[in-house]
Amino acid sequence: MASSSKLLLFFLSPIFIHFLALGTIAELKEQHHVCYNNTGNYSTNSSYEENLHRLLNSLSTKTVDYGFYNFSDGENADEVYVIGICRPDMDPENCRKCISAASNNLTSICSNFLLATIWLDDGEYHNCMLRYANYSIFGLMEDAPYFYKSSKGNITENLEDFSQKRNKLLKRLIGEAAARGSPTKYAVGEEGVSENLRLYALVQCNPDLTEANCTSCLNGILGNLSACCDKKEGGGVDCPSCRFRYEKTKFYHSSIEGKKNTVITAVRSVIGFVILIFIGCIILRMRKTEEDDEIVVEASSSQEYYSGSTRSDQLKNEVVPLSRNDVSMITELLPR
Repeated sequence: MASSSKLLLFFLSPIFIHFLALGTIAELKEQHHVCYNNTGNYSTNSSYEENLHRLLNSLSTKTVDYGFYNFSDGENADEVYVIGICRPDMDPENCRKCISAASNNLTSICSNFLLATIWLDDGEYHNCMLRYANYSIFGLMEDAPYFYKSSKGNITENLEDFSQKRNKLLKRLIGEAAARGSPTKYAVGEEGVSENLRLYALVQCNPDLTEANCTSCLNGILGNLSACCDKKEGGGVDCPSCRFRYEKTKFYHSSIEGKKNTVITAVRSVIGFVILIFIGCIILRMRKTEEDDEIVVEASSSQEYYSGSTRSDQLKNEVVPLSRNDVSMITELLPR
């Protein structure tokens, strides 16, 4: 039993480590918001206000695995549409908390506005964005308004080479992010600038955008880079539909690089575990019967770890008979 527990822990440990590595988001310290005063206002105690508050309040109970919120409430002229998105390396629970905080702030800051947008961050990096409108905003590309942030440090030498390498990295990631299908459109990567300097970057589009609109949005805000960050060691630009950031240190969680492989790894671990159990059952059964047509398989020393049996030392050099049918079944179970 103890050996079985160790074996189960062996397979599950990578999964536990993955979730622990996500950690928790830092305290949300800063916000950027836009209350659109040219789109009209709603009346206090109106149906629109009731629908808006009900919809925003409901976000605190919704957890979206892929970090993109798209909901609506109401009918006809009183219908409210909400879109929210989190940084791609945030786990679902912290994403929900960020969206919930954004919704609480938005109703108090932009009271009576038909259209509003808010961004929350931890003082350094964008964490989530939330916006609502009185018309459907799903699939719309909006690269304005935008805001930017830059680091305090300046590039003091080889500025031209630095800018070229940075732009090359961002352009490459824009292509990768735009080409990704829903529910995620993001990319991360790094580029060596010199022997002692590497750049790390993240780009992201709202997943409701088409590939063409995602590319257009990111290229659009990339054009604002020179206004804020041309001589800076790090910086980024955010708008309602897309965002990017670069730094000289890795600022995104390492889990984001292997996120798409997490499920595959977990499935392979489970399959491997099932195969080991299946082989063990066959060995126990075949030790009690004789097969006329057999294939000789020599047990390797690795069975000492996986077997969980007090006879593991004896199995090292023991010959175990398997029928051709059993070997065929094992072969079919192996991952291809």
